[in-house]
Amino acid sequence: MNELELIQTRVLEIRNQRVMLDFHLAEMYEIETRVLKQAVRRNIDRFPPDFMFQLTTEEAKLLILNGVSQTVIPPSYNFGVSFPFCFTEQGIAMLSSVLKSQKAIQINISIMRAFVELRKYALGYSELRRRIDSIEGDMNAQFSDIYTILSDLETKHEEKPRPIIGFNQL
Repeated sequence: MNELELIQTRVLEIRNQRVMLDFHLAEMYEIETRVLKQAVRRNIDRFPPDFMFQLTTEEAKLLILNGVSQTVIPPSYNFGVSFPFCFTEQGIAMLSSVLKSQKAIQINISIMRAFVELRKYALGYSELRRRIDSIEGDMNAQFSDIYTILSDLETKHEEKPRPIIGFNQL
């Protein structure tokens, strides 16, 4: 699995937004999750709610109950201390100004590329849906025309009595 595919598997949809969780980002940046959270808390004014939010208890439970936790939330994550931060695309871009290492810059570039690829898929799907709807509409119109023609033919065609062919017993 290449780097873009790996990143794309870690992008989740939570609260109708595509986000990445703090521990996945920390792993990619090769730092501890607590260090990442500490840097964010020191610069919290750079992370408005549309850049970053924290999972609620219910959201974390949903991830765990849906079996997603095995691939999403590591067993070592300490929920007693705090719940994971969720970073949107803009929040991840802002992380590069907070985490100033060369590794963070390179990872952010890769993540931005992954988000661009995901947007391309989303646009591709909406275009595909539009085309399918168009084709279905055309097909429904064609079937309607075929049924009309068949109905017209049926009413025009009258059954004539056929002569009996074969042996006739009296």
